Amino acid sequence: MTIGALARAGGVGVETVRYYQRRGLLDEPARPAGSGLTGGVRRYDGDVLRRLRFIRAAQVAGFTLEEIRELLALDAADDRVRARAIAQARIAVLDEKIAELSAARAALSRLAQDCAHQAEGPCPILSAFDPEIRAAGS
Repeated sequence: MTIGALARAGGVGVETVRYYQRRGLLDEPARPAGSGLTGGVRRYDGDVLRRLRFIRAAQVAGFTLEEIRELLALDAADDRVRARAIAQARIAVLDEKIAELSAARAALSRLAQDCAHQAEGPCPILSAFDPEIRAAGS
């Protein structure tokens, strides 16, 4: 398949495929010699598509491109211990983000409740995010 067909099948743009190639995550096939029927167009096979889909799925799971590069190398070496360690480290980062988002949600929820029950003075939501309003309300 051409790079355009690969990109469509992988759910990304052509520039994303090229970016992954520059980063060394995807191989760039050689152009066929001569002009022939292919016109010198690079052709990608199903293995490249599987790798592209792996990269995208790993990104959705929160892995960085460097972590994905390492996971791909570990797959070739069948190093499950290291792969599991990378996944556990990513889980820890996600847990931290979840805790931060939960705290932010709780704080915003309190501000919304305060806003609903406070008829006078500066809006608690606005004053929480604007130092001048907060200072004027003190």
